[in-house]
Amino acid sequence: SGSKMALNNFLFAQCILYFVAFLFSFITVVPLSENSNDFQGKCVLFTHGMWQNENITVEKQRFVVEEWGPESACRFSTFSGILSLVFSAVQAWRMLFYLCKGHDDSFFYAFLNLLVSCFVVFVIFIASTIVSVGFNMWCDAITENGSMPNSCEELQDTDLELGLDNSAFYDQFAIAQFGLWAAWLIWLGITILAFLKVYHNYRQEDLLDSLIHEKELLLGKSSRRNSEFDEKSGMI
Repeated sequence: SGSKMALNNFLFAQCILYFVAFLFSFITVVPLSENSNDFQGKCVLFTHGMWQNENITVEKQRFVVEEWGPESACRFSTFSGILSLVFSAVQAWRMLFYLCKGHDDSFFYAFLNLLVSCFVVFVIFIASTIVSVGFNMWCDAITENGSMPNSCEELQDTDLELGLDNSAFYDQFAIAQFGLWAAWLIWLGITILAFLKVYHNYRQEDLLDSLIHEKELLLGKSSRRNSEFDEKSGMI
């Protein structure tokens, strides 16, 4: 039937979006985890520092970190990616199962799914903003607000002499930023679909309630007519 096909198309669209969200979450978590290993747990985001001459005679500069960024900023970004990764994987599997069985969520589960989707959208938006703003601050620090001859991307090929592996920091955060913002857009789409499903279920339940109500009214009227007819028949 048409409604069955519409349901299958809807479930298929949800399944695809969850799968794409899983992929973007994966390409977010991997570079963030790699960066954490390369920088030995120190957080690049919101880090303050400056270039200093090593001594007066030799014109050689080294980058000195005044204050590393809060570890919570990097941990939250990684946690957001993992949250999206796990939830999208679970939901993709559920939707695939429903698609094969031809089932659909109840109103309660559809509403619960909408709430969780809204939460994930909010969390990923915060994480995306933290990574974008925090990484810009790090780039401003190592390029001295663009006054250095090298760009932020080029400086990943320079040993900053921090006792850490800084050979891939720009690539790692560029990929992580792309992954987070792309995942956020996909989750926005997932939330819109979740809202439409709740609305559709609500309208259906409304329709069912009104049909039941109409049926009860009709049954009530017919029973009243029958009793009146019986009374008249008795009088005759």
